[in-house]
Amino acid sequence: MSIKDKVLGRLGFGQGGRYTSRAINPSSISAPAANYAHARYVAGGPATQWLHTSGVVPIAPDGSVPAGIVAQAQVVWSNIAAMLDEANMDATNVVSVTTYVTPGHDLGPIMAVRDKALNNHHAASTLVVVPELARPEWLMEIAIIAAR
Repeated sequence: MSIKDKVLGRLGFGQGGRYTSRAINPSSISAPAANYAHARYVAGGPATQWLHTSGVVPIAPDGSVPAGIVAQAQVVWSNIAAMLDEANMDATNVVSVTTYVTPGHDLGPIMAVRDKALNNHHAASTLVVVPELARPEWLMEIAIIAAR
């Protein structure tokens, strides 16, 4: 290992100055309430790339919006996967997820769709129940941050 790599490693950078990402789940606080990390630590040099999405809504490629929340979650995560792919990223690059849902839905199936979409990669995750979204047929939307 070069001296440069040793120095960068001590600063939290990966080999050659690439970014590193790891889950932060301090033992001094309660464990996460589900399959997510309390936080993700990302360190990287000038080559680090970030993807910040807007709220990704449940509109399928054909313009339709599924009626149920689980089907909407599947469409949203499919749309997110397409955005990650376009940015040459994948689920392991996701460092933060913010999910917005309207009231009255079982949250377990929504989290199961997230877990499957992320291949059980534990990003930092927040789920917020909101009174309504921009269109009445939207039951949820998700914004993510990814780093590579």
